[in-house]
Amino acid sequence: MTDSRHEKPRRPTLQDVADRVGTSKMTISRYLRDPRLVAEATQAQIAAVMAELGYIPSRVPDMLANAKSRAIGVLLPSLSNQVFASVVRGIERVTQPAGYHCLYAHYGYDMEREERQIEQLLSFHVDALILSETVHSARTLRMLEVAAIPLVEIMETPDSPLDLAVGLDHAAAAQAMVDAMLARGKRHIAYLAARMDRRTLLRADGYRQAMIKAGLTPLIVQTDAPSDFTLGGTLLREARRQLPQLDGVFCTNDDIAAGALLAAQAAGLHVPGELAVAGCNALDIGQALTPRLASIVTPREAIGELAARLLLRRLAGETVTPAVHDLGFAIDTGGSI
Repeated sequence: MTDSRHEKPRRPTLQDVADRVGTSKMTISRYLRDPRLVAEATQAQIAAVMAELGYIPSRVPDMLANAKSRAIGVLLPSLSNQVFASVVRGIERVTQPAGYHCLYAHYGYDMEREERQIEQLLSFHVDALILSETVHSARTLRMLEVAAIPLVEIMETPDSPLDLAVGLDHAAAAQAMVDAMLARGKRHIAYLAARMDRRTLLRADGYRQAMIKAGLTPLIVQTDAPSDFTLGGTLLREARRQLPQLDGVFCTNDDIAAGALLAAQAAGLHVPGELAVAGCNALDIGQALTPRLASIVTPREAIGELAARLLLRRLAGETVTPAVHDLGFAIDTGGSI
């Protein structure tokens, strides 16, 4: 006799749910495709029974039949970065109520890894994609062409998006922040850059434009290393070595800026009197510093939310215009410039 204690529990089936609710498998299937396809009272019954049984919907049969997966693939450069945690909150604020699931993958700012991750997501027959880059490998472009699904490139405003784009003008944002520093009398401002991803390079362009327009010489201190607080101090010390009269640093993000501010204070420099410090993304760490960190406020949650809304409209068969949505930025001067 087999000991039932060691048998693998049977996975509840669609029929089990239908029997418990007292309806047909077809009704349960409609609910799984879109809860709005069944009556509200039935929705509540089905949800309660599924929770009770621990039912896990299987999408494999739908995929084999070329049906919709009701899943959206989301490519993020980092799963730990607070910037993209905000984007995810915006996305899920829209997708969850609509009955769509998000499949996340990260690529570490690496184009080849992005290519592999997109291949994996497409193998799950996702209905749409949200990408965090606007420059892709040739193979990625071919895969996306063949897949022919709606997609949104987020965080930037490219001239020629693959489909749709939602973001902000990073060069303009950087120029505005440096202009704010110049307006406060700073003249020897360096740009501290890390990782050298596309958005870092766009901010570098904005920094250069502001400095050159003011008749000043740009100084960019950069590294391919990923951002952290310690690196901010390292880059600041190098900038001071190259430019002893340094009186300001614009940093590619708030991690670098926070590290630079703390290192400046440790060196006995008064911020902002002797050294102005500014960052980008207005993260929590900057709000906790004294003085409060000046930063570019980026609409990250709004970007995620709009990207998801546009995809759902496309999936519903709507034509979406314009293709590029610029959600802008704000300058928070804090107390550090």
